[in-house]
Amino acid sequence: MHHSPNIIINDLSIRSIDRCKKDISTWHSALQQAEQTTNPNRCRLYDVYEDVLLDGHLTGLLAKRMDAVLNKELCFVRQGMRDPSFYSLIQSLPFRSIIRGIMETLFWGISGLEFVPGKQLQVLSLPRKHIKPHLGIIAYDQHGDEGIAYAHYPNIWVLGNPIDLGLLAKCAPYSLYKRGGLADWAEFVELFGQPVRILKYDAYDEQTREELKRILEASGSALALILPKQVDYEIKDGKSSNGDGQLQLSFIKALNDELSILILGNTDTTTVSASSGYAQSKIHLEQQFEITKSDVAMVQAMLNTKAFAHILASYGYDTQGGQFQYSKEKDIDYLRKRIEIDSMIHQFQPFPASYWASVYGV
Repeated sequence: MHHSPNIIINDLSIRSIDRCKKDISTWHSALQQAEQTTNPNRCRLYDVYEDVLLDGHLTGLLAKRMDAVLNKELCFVRQGMRDPSFYSLIQSLPFRSIIRGIMETLFWGISGLEFVPGKQLQVLSLPRKHIKPHLGIIAYDQHGDEGIAYAHYPNIWVLGNPIDLGLLAKCAPYSLYKRGGLADWAEFVELFGQPVRILKYDAYDEQTREELKRILEASGSALALILPKQVDYEIKDGKSSNGDGQLQLSFIKALNDELSILILGNTDTTTVSASSGYAQSKIHLEQQFEITKSDVAMVQAMLNTKAFAHILASYGYDTQGGQFQYSKEKDIDYLRKRIEIDSMIHQFQPFPASYWASVYGV
């Protein structure tokens, strides 16, 4: 490395995440601020992202898409052969952190990695609120415009499109609406999850009224009413049309489905629908497989950039004449159908050995 070994992240004034209550208006104003053509600022939007990531369903979806790439077999190939000197590097935790950082650009829009100079690979994640891609700097303060020009530092790797705000920008409103729906559902359960206790007394018998009040206070916190016998009492609570909370449940399910489609491109590989069958589930699985192939291609391309090659070279890894490659996974059902056709054609026009190797891996 050509610069001081001081860790840049230590020079930043990092603030805590804003955990104040977020709603749709918060997201909308934060989005507008991040999309400004002059002096855009993502800080408030990224605080919204941190807040919606508390959503369990959304967290599971992101992990599912991330793990589909992290669990793929990766190797370094040179002259058609796997280079065993890269095995320990690829299997190390810092290398997995690099792949995770690359994948997170899809969700956040940008990621920043700082590689600590030394003999062993060590990587730190730069706080995204300090990355100002329109200025090309790592700002000292998240709201400031003074900082370190990362283009001059070969150990700083900033990933992503400068104007991309990531998939979480589209996921946030669904998650925020769902939070409100869950709150409504919780209130519904609190109000109507227990029977309503109704006690009646003579309108002019205050002594009996006070005694009934004392009994109710001593017998629990469930909803209770003390009414004069002469009062005609009726609750207009919507229970006749929503007696089991299906209104809130269907609303939350619809929002979860939208999140699943945004992240995975389908719903049936995450949740089971009463109307789904094998054929439908197979189609949804194929759709998700296509998204995973795209993610794998993106990660592979990023690992084979000159910027990352220079970073690895600083740790003593020679990448000249080679590249990182993910092992191809075979769709057995597809190959079973294809080999029938290939076998027939091969009788009239033989295929070279390279064809069988590329298609069937043999």
